[in-house]
Amino acid sequence: MMNTTKKKKVVVTGIGIISPIGTGIDTFWKSLVNGSSGISEITRFNTERYPTRIAGEIKDFDPEKYMQEDLANNLCRYSQLGLSATRMAIQDSGLDIGSFNSKDRVGVSIGVGIEVLSYHDEKTAIENNNYTLRTKPPTENSNLSNVVSDFYGLHGQNLIASTACSSGSQAIGIAKEMIQAGQADIVLTGGVEAPVFPLNLAAFCSLRVLSKRNEDPTRASRPFEKDRDGFVMGEGAGMLVLESEESALRRGGDIYGEVAGYGATSDAFHMTKPSVDKVQISKSMLLAIEDADFTTNDIDYINAHGTSTLANDKGETRAIKIVFGNDAYKVPVSSTKSMTGHLMGAAGAVELIVSLLAIKNGVIPPTINLENPAPECDLDYVPDKAREMKVNTVLSNSFGFGGNNSTLVVKKVINTFGNVEY
Repeated sequence: MMNTTKKKKVVVTGIGIISPIGTGIDTFWKSLVNGSSGISEITRFNTERYPTRIAGEIKDFDPEKYMQEDLANNLCRYSQLGLSATRMAIQDSGLDIGSFNSKDRVGVSIGVGIEVLSYHDEKTAIENNNYTLRTKPPTENSNLSNVVSDFYGLHGQNLIASTACSSGSQAIGIAKEMIQAGQADIVLTGGVEAPVFPLNLAAFCSLRVLSKRNEDPTRASRPFEKDRDGFVMGEGAGMLVLESEESALRRGGDIYGEVAGYGATSDAFHMTKPSVDKVQISKSMLLAIEDADFTTNDIDYINAHGTSTLANDKGETRAIKIVFGNDAYKVPVSSTKSMTGHLMGAAGAVELIVSLLAIKNGVIPPTINLENPAPECDLDYVPDKAREMKVNTVLSNSFGFGGNNSTLVVKKVINTFGNVEY
């Protein structure tokens, strides 16, 4: 018997963003549509002996703008970024969480790809005097979701998703399902990563997946480009307030869009290499489209995982063609990692924010540094210049080491009372 139960709608009412191309929605979006790169030479530790010496560093972040000095000193960098972006998202949403009587109805779901490793890497670098941003090592290796829950006194379910570079999008997908299952009315969710430390850089250099375009950093991240030579590591935080539509309408909250679909699969193939057949990547997209009750014809724009590695860009292009068939050539695709670098566990959340802002502003951000596309990368990647067009639905992909695939679909929301569009 067919299940005709109507699924609860889950909407985004608040956004907090800290990235290599800007902090705050307006600065971040302006950089995106202008095609500005946030990649530069690493400044916070000595990289002389590394084959890759560039990354997407955040240059304008002061944690004490968002928390007291003693708390900032205790927290490691990814926790500082995560809590700060959460505060930004809550302020943007207009929520007064401090006045909530039912804090057991507010959950936390955050993606961090390499949480424990980054904590120890930061601590060791400071103790060895090989880090310039602070002199005292963090004193707490606190799970970030606990940090956020404790800060606001929340009693709902809190969790960390750690599935490599799909962590942020999987955390958001889980948050959506928490609300639809009736476990929460509101979930603070997103993704965070702060990997720019010596051990992390050495590890990814040893895997030979990083770009070595050290002399030309702003042109190093080159998704779908013929002469791409690897991804560029970056740090960042993207946090969102997710609510049931009923909760948002009841309090008169502004809505960026609906998280309409979520799909996740596993390649079960290799710890670092993506599966050759792209079946599970394709299935992740199809599951998200199906969850949204859409068809492929409903998708206006694809925000690609688009890492600038030889394997990903070719494979993702192939997967899009499997899912969309000949229509793949009609759907604009872009990779904003060309500007931010690869934010790893934060990537999926930051790119979902990009997707929501594309809907809000009617602009698709470009893939910069795309001059000579690889022969196997022949879709419409919106090269170098942003494109104005009406965007109602966006599909956003995130794929991680270990074969972790996740896809989110967001859509424009029209007020249930009639013709007012949020």
